[in-house]
Amino acid sequence: MSRDTQLKDRWEKLVNILSDQFSQGEDLDLDAIIYLIGVQELGKVHSEYKKDEKLNLMHIAICRLLEPYGFYEFEFFDEDGWPHYRVKEELPPLKAGEQSVLMKEAIVNYFLEREVIE
Repeated sequence: MSRDTQLKDRWEKLVNILSDQFSQGEDLDLDAIIYLIGVQELGKVHSEYKKDEKLNLMHIAICRLLEPYGFYEFEFFDEDGWPHYRVKEELPPLKAGEQSVLMKEAIVNYFLEREVIE
C-alpha cells in the first residue's frame, strides 16, 4: 500500500471515529479536528471557550502536531494550565494542498500514538 493511500485510509477512518463521537452525523473537517486536539492537549474538555480561546486552542494543537517535525518545542505550562511552545524552525512555504497533507499526516500520527487508529 502506498504512503498516500495509507494516509488517506487512516484519515477517513479517523474522521469517521471522531465524527461519530463528537458530531451529529456530519463529518468533522480539518479545523474541527485540530480544535478537538487543542482541547485534549489543554485537558479542560468540559469548558466553554470564547472565540479567542478557540483560536488559541487551535494554535496549541498545531504546535503540538508539528512538534515531532521539529518546527515547535514545548516550553512550559502557564499558571492557567495552558501549554506554551516556541518556534524552533519556520515552516517552509507550502501550497494549500501541501499544508493540508502535512496537517492530516501529523493528525494521523497523533492518533496512532494514542492508539485510536492503527
